[in-house]
Amino acid sequence: MQVPLLDLAAQYHELRRELDEAVARVIASSAFISGVEVQAFEQEFAAYLQARHVIGVANGTDALELALQALGIGPGDAVLTVPFTFFATLEAIVRAGATPVFADIHPDDFTIDVGRAAEAFERHRIKAVLPVHLFGYPADLDRLLPLAERHGAVVIEDAAQAHGAWCTLAGTRRRAGAIADVGCFSFYPTKNLGAMGDAGAVVTNRDDIAARVRLLANHGDAGKYQHVIATGRNSRLDALQAAVLRVKLRRLDAWNAARRAAAAHYQRLLAELPIRLPRERAGTEAVYHQYAIRVADRDGVRGALAARGIGTALHYPLPIHQQPGCRQLGLAHVGFPVAEQAAAEVLSLPMFPHLTDAGIAHVAGSLREALSQRSDRGDQMRGRR
Repeated sequence: MQVPLLDLAAQYHELRRELDEAVARVIASSAFISGVEVQAFEQEFAAYLQARHVIGVANGTDALELALQALGIGPGDAVLTVPFTFFATLEAIVRAGATPVFADIHPDDFTIDVGRAAEAFERHRIKAVLPVHLFGYPADLDRLLPLAERHGAVVIEDAAQAHGAWCTLAGTRRRAGAIADVGCFSFYPTKNLGAMGDAGAVVTNRDDIAARVRLLANHGDAGKYQHVIATGRNSRLDALQAAVLRVKLRRLDAWNAARRAAAAHYQRLLAELPIRLPRERAGTEAVYHQYAIRVADRDGVRGALAARGIGTALHYPLPIHQQPGCRQLGLAHVGFPVAEQAAAEVLSLPMFPHLTDAGIAHVAGSLREALSQRSDRGDQMRGRR
């Protein structure tokens, strides 16, 4: 039985008629940049998030950098984030000219450890905090936002993997990515809400930041050829991607519910195995962009699953502070033990809305068998000694 890590073809088959109609509508209009489709998606996604502003941009990395730029973060400013995330989080900070500072992650949900973040505030003059809602698990904003406020720092949510996730702040449920000063989304095709190419969005409840992002994302143009700033760029969401996202947004909650059901099934079947399962923090509702377990001899287990037709992925095998591209930043000597252990142990299992119970059972049974065989082999080796 073959179980892929992700099945985008199944998603397309579910939506084929609607997607084809949406694309045909854009082609017939000949309005490919900005226009009605982009405006409609921005309004619909803002309503979904219960946010004041959504600005469509070219991709999630641009969203992060535009957010930093709009908030005035630049050279000489320290930005606090985590060492266990996709490289774009760090990349945006460096491209903005700011200095990255890391706090280790919590072992249960891979998001920023607020206790470690508090320690970083004591050691550095942090100007901005960039928490990552990794794998669809919301970061602990209920504690992080007051900490940042006490130190006069702005907060930018990296919500690239958390479309539709919920947080509880002061007893009120709110969507991840629409809570802090700014939220940033990627709509890369593999995301819970994915386009058919690169796309992203900046989300904010602040009118001044929304206006600034729109300027920066469109060459600083305040009117036809009225370029009021010289630090803008071309980072516009195109109408074809907006039309696709409008179709998929209507399915997002149902797809996330299917992911949560799949995760619950995994939890039941894997509960007794010698692995570490992910855990949602109280007051949050994760959307399982990835279902990431932690297992010793990760690479050996991965090979055994591949032999049984099961797709897996490593998210992420080398933490950011140990990446070759960060050597010039002088971060490699700093230790973040939880992130480093996660990088050595995390294995992402198949997770997508159309994953069947039979597929999950095959993954769980194969994982059980692989672990049993490796345990038996270890016992034999110890006996030979």
